[in-house]
Amino acid sequence: MIRDCQACQPPSLFVTCKMRYIVCGFFIAVIHKASFGQIVNTESQRIQSDTTGWLGNIGTSFLFEKNVVQVLNINATAHVEYKTPKSLYLFLINFSLLKGSGQTFDNNLFYHLRYNYKISKLLRWEVFTQMQQNSVTGIELRLLAGTGPRFKLADNKQLSLYAATAAMYEYEKEQTLPPVYHRDVRSSSYISATYRPFQNTEIIGTFFYQPLYADFKDYRLLNEIIVKFKLVKHLSITTGWSYLYDSRPAALTPKLNYSVNNGIEYNF
Repeated sequence: MIRDCQACQPPSLFVTCKMRYIVCGFFIAVIHKASFGQIVNTESQRIQSDTTGWLGNIGTSFLFEKNVVQVLNINATAHVEYKTPKSLYLFLINFSLLKGSGQTFDNNLFYHLRYNYKISKLLRWEVFTQMQQNSVTGIELRLLAGTGPRFKLADNKQLSLYAATAAMYEYEKEQTLPPVYHRDVRSSSYISATYRPFQNTEIIGTFFYQPLYADFKDYRLLNEIIVKFKLVKHLSITTGWSYLYDSRPAALTPKLNYSVNNGIEYNF
């Protein structure tokens, strides 16, 4: 398509057309890592800190461009935690929209609320609920709630290692005509490691497995690796890789999804 622009448009318009693809590609690359809309990796969102009280980060971006084509990008995120010696309250919300050339590349909304109670040095108990909408992955509405134990396997200056398993009820409405409904009970298990090779660097790796109790051939896998480099006290740059496989995705969307993303994170 760039070749066509060069052949039929003045040089200045060709440069604009080329820049439009570069800008659009950039925003696709920095879409928030939760935009898969299938499994939300709360482990990568946890703030590793012994501080009690309020912690979190917020961010927003907006782009509207009308040139050869119209490009619209909106992204808003909030992550808030409240810690006490025994309890952790975690709230996540994300909205992202990316449209261009008459196509929707991303349209995602979700919130996640989680409560974590410390029973012993090694054992926590978690309760969570979540809502998702994602037209790109065929999910008109997904509501879920679950509970289960979380185990601390290792925790020192260089390495934190956790594992958890939960049972969750999931209600889903697919974006199809006629609409397809699901009311299922799934297992949701994960193992997560945070490695700190240097004082300003964190590497977070997480693996999720979510099979249906009634049919283990219906399952989801998520593998995510995120690297965070702290620039100053409250500001970090991040880069991540995500791989998602859903054996039975909504609305006949692809079974396999993967992404590479980069971003900037402000923590308070």
